[in-house]
Amino acid sequence: MKEFTHPGSGKKELVDLNQLIPSTVTVARNEWKYVAEVKTNLCPDLPELLCNPVEINQVLLNLIINASHAIAEKQESTGDREKGCIEITTVQDDDWIQLTVSDTGMGIPEPIRERIFEPFYTTKAVGQGSGQGLAIAHAVVSQGHGGSISSAPRESGGTTFSIRLPLLTAAKPASDDPIAVKQ
Repeated sequence: MKEFTHPGSGKKELVDLNQLIPSTVTVARNEWKYVAEVKTNLCPDLPELLCNPVEINQVLLNLIINASHAIAEKQESTGDREKGCIEITTVQDDDWIQLTVSDTGMGIPEPIRERIFEPFYTTKAVGQGSGQGLAIAHAVVSQGHGGSISSAPRESGGTTFSIRLPLLTAAKPASDDPIAVKQ
């Protein structure tokens, strides 16, 4: 919780992404507790990530809140009150960490999916959404951290947001080739 209450200087630091996730899930609990279960599948040996933890928490918080709203919208439209699922996953993929947030909500239709990262674009009623959440998330991930964020429909319904963040690579040698020594 201190990541939210004591944001620090806003500078990037090495953090264990897996340690940020539980506090963000807790902060968002009032949004999802009646409509969904939250499951985590976190890579146990995930390397530390150079990032601004406050900004990454805000991105994750936005995705969890959006997922809970999508599930609530589906429940309302179908009349089905069975809890949906929000799943948060971390994996290492070579020099990248991938964070995914999947939900069993309404899903995002293709024409809308193309615009979701545009500033001020929202499908919510007036007063219920500013259209800034995903635009800010996109800016934080791509411009602030050199990563990418995308969305894709799930086969079983709902949406998966994938965030790819680069690992610190400055400690790696410029080349994997051994230095040739003349004899």
